[in-house]
Parts: sequence; structure tokens; C-alpha cells
Amino acid sequence: MSSELATPSPAIPASKIAALRLALVPGVGPLTRKKLLQRFGSPEAVLLAAPSDLRAVERVGPKVCRAIATARSDIDVDGELELCRQNEIEILDESDVGYPASLGEIPDPPGVLFVRGKLQPSDAMAIGIVGSRHATHYGLAQAERLAGSLARAGLTVVSGLARGIDAAAHRGALAAGGRTIAVLASGVLNIYPPEHIELADEVTAHGAVISESPPKFGPLAGMFPQRNRIISGLSLGVIVVEASTRSGALITARHAMEQGREVFAVPGPVTSRMSHGCHRLIRDGAKLVETVDDVLEELGPLAVAAPASDDGREIHHPGELALNELERQVLDAIPSEATTVDAVISASGLTAPQVLATLSVLEMRRLVRRLSGNSVLRL
Repeated sequence: MSSELATPSPAIPASKIAALRLALVPGVGPLTRKKLLQRFGSPEAVLLAAPSDLRAVERVGPKVCRAIATARSDIDVDGELELCRQNEIEILDESDVGYPASLGEIPDPPGVLFVRGKLQPSDAMAIGIVGSRHATHYGLAQAERLAGSLARAGLTVVSGLARGIDAAAHRGALAAGGRTIAVLASGVLNIYPPEHIELADEVTAHGAVISESPPKFGPLAGMFPQRNRIISGLSLGVIVVEASTRSGALITARHAMEQGREVFAVPGPVTSRMSHGCHRLIRDGAKLVETVDDVLEELGPLAVAAPASDDGREIHHPGELALNELERQVLDAIPSEATTVDAVISASGLTAPQVLATLSVLEMRRLVRRLSGNSVLRL
């Protein structure tokens, strides 16, 4: 084996070429990849490693060792890059600024992400909604209602584009004019289930469809549990809406717990088997969810600099990330204690009609509460 890697395209760093090549090696899953990187330090070093050194790494058997050794000749990286270019698919590896920071914190982050659409800094404020593919009318209604309310509050809704609860969550966020991210077990050019191709296009236009699998990769059964860790990894917390005791949604909830994310569950009829998984989660300590306020209260004050701005302003509620300049001006004029609307008008320097109309928007986003009389309170 040559001691040099193939010459990369001048527009793409060699490190990114190597990260993509390693991600495409058969048998190198996220855990094996992590072991290799811990041993060799970088994807380039892994691909240049001697077979004897590779075999010394836990989880690397003879078959995987051969696949790594022949990766340069067997894996058509240029073909994948051209396919992505033609279809406007962005490739993100862990060194990219756009790679979600929350994913880099989980024990087994994806080596690369293939992205249709656009990930934004504000997507750091995201919530996962998952549940049964065989959802009842009740479950579908709850998923759509919660997704819409969370989207209006400024959170990005993350789910898996599956039938049932996932699709209802995406549609709820889209109907509310919010952002949503779909995480696939297949490639982003091989939408599964196929009847959700149009939904995937809508998600792409108002968020992103992402996968760690190559764009045309088919939906293999083993990839569905593996992609669930990405749903939870992208999210501040995960809401489970309807799940039987053997539902894949419970795998996502387990990933969330292991990753230190919040877990929420929507209760349902005790006579419905689709409620059993949610009720078990609640018994085990998951937060019971009836309204969007149950979720927002549990997430608590988010004292972080707004990812979407450069002014270092402290954020106390995810809904603040979605404010325009006028809405921010009114919110900044409201102190933490109750104050009169007249005082807000004076402090903001805006007209009374502007302030009154904006207060209605802020109240809908659960950033302020109108009190009796002429008073308002910032939440």
C-alpha cells in the first residue's frame, strides 16, 4: 500500500476527503470509527495505518481491516462528491463549522453528515418528537399540535420522516411556519417511505433532511435504531407520542437519557397499547407532557448567547431566537417584573399600535403574559 493518499480536489481539504472515505468504508460504524480515531488521531492516519496496527484496535477484525486497506481503490469518493454537487447536498464532517455542536458531544457521533437543505445555528434549540408508525388519531393530533406550538415558540422540530407520529410532527412544524429537520436511516436521495418524498421536499425547503449514509443508500433495518441517536443528539430533549412497549421510539428515548437529554412523554388512554410505552417512560421519570408549556418549563432558562446573532445577548427562552428587530425591541423594553403597557411604549420608543400588535405575537410565542388591566410580564 502506498504511503500517500490520492490527490484530493483542490477545492476540498484532504482531511475532509479522508473523513468521507473512512465514513464510506463498509463495517466501520460510529463506534468502530471512534476507536480508530482514538488510536490513530485522524481519518488520514487511519487510512495510512499498517494492517498490523489496525488489527490491534478493538472491533477491527480481518474483514474491516481489509476494507480500510483497500479503501482508496474500492471507494469512489469523487463519484460521491460529484453526486452531492449535482444535487446540492452539503457534506459536513466534525471539523466543519456547520457541523452541529450537540452531535459532537455524544459518545458515537456520525463521521460525516449528508445534508439536503440548510442547518442553521438556531437549530441548536431543537426538540425531537418521535412515536409509533401505527399511530392513532389521538396520537397524530397530539404530535401535530405539540410540534406546531414548539415551532411557534422558536424551537426546531427534529424527527425521522417515518409514517405516523414522525410525519405528523414534521407537518405540524411546517404548518406553523417553523423549522424542522428529518433524520433518515436511508440516504437523502433515497427517501423512505417513498410516499414521503413530497414531505421531504417541504422539509428541505424549511429546514434540512440529513443522513450519515451515502445519498443513494437504501433503508436497511439495522440503520433505523442507529439513526435514532442522531435525532436525540440534535435535540435538547425528546418527546415520545404513542409507543408500544417494543417501539423504536423507546430506543430514541434511551439514547436521549444516555446523552443527558431531557425525556418527555405524552400520556394516552390506558386501554390503548400505543400508550403503554409512554406510561412506562413516565413511571421511570420522564416528564409528563400535556401542553407545550410543560416542555418549555422543563428546559428552563437557557442562559446562552444567541447562536443566530453576534451580540452576545443572553437568551432566556428559545423563542427569542426567532424574533425580528421590532419584536426584540419590544421584548427588551419589558423588565422581569410586571409593568404597564404605557411604560413599554415609552421604553421602546415605538408607537402604541406597534407595541400592542407586537405584544400579541410575543404572547403567542409564550415570551410574555398579559395580566389583568394594562400590565404585562416577561416570562
